[in-house]
Amino acid sequence: MNNHVVLVTGSSRGIGKAIALSLSGKASAVAVHFMQNRAEAENTADAAAKKGAASDVFQADLTVESEAVGLIREVEDRFGRIDILINNVGPLTVKRWDRIEAEEWNSVLAGNLNSAFYCLRAALPGMKRRKWGRIVNIGYSRAEQLTAFFQITPYAIAKTGLLILTRTAAADAGKYGITVNMVSPGLMEGGVLPPDQKVPLGRLGRPDDIAEAVRFLVSDEAGYITGENIIVSGGWKA
Repeated sequence: MNNHVVLVTGSSRGIGKAIALSLSGKASAVAVHFMQNRAEAENTADAAAKKGAASDVFQADLTVESEAVGLIREVEDRFGRIDILINNVGPLTVKRWDRIEAEEWNSVLAGNLNSAFYCLRAALPGMKRRKWGRIVNIGYSRAEQLTAFFQITPYAIAKTGLLILTRTAAADAGKYGITVNMVSPGLMEGGVLPPDQKVPLGRLGRPDDIAEAVRFLVSDEAGYITGENIIVSGGWKA
């Protein structure tokens, strides 16, 4: 990873920040994306730089295709390329499925699924030219459970769709030396907790738990893993 450029979407805080900092000790450059809070993004970039990676911040609303494509091009212009793309952006609205407003529904679907599609599609051509790339999408530990989700319906739909997108892109990009995988968190510290929060390993997930899984998947050691969904949930609903 020493000569690779990394872009982590939604990396000003939380899981995205943990991933950016985890990779910054190995990558040559880490692009920190944010939508609203520039100060938090700059803090992440400063921390990444202290770990040895060149770093800069980039603002974009990834639910808008032109801005998502613009982000990819800006990072490529700044650092020369994108070798590793982490699609971390994923808003969550907790509300009964039949009471959610159309605007909320569309926002959750666009934030979790469309944003990843736009970024992935824009970054792939460069990876294909170089015959190497790593893409990791951040999912949800129950994305493969086709069941009722009364309170997070659009989120569950989007994450299941993201899994299908992950496996489709993996099947298509493999011949170019590109792997595409998904890492799916369970219940996280500071996150929305349902009543049934009994985690077999006895604690909630932490951002670093997710970052470690991502770091493995983008490494050379994981070069033969693609199209997979790695559930990092301490055994909750796995």
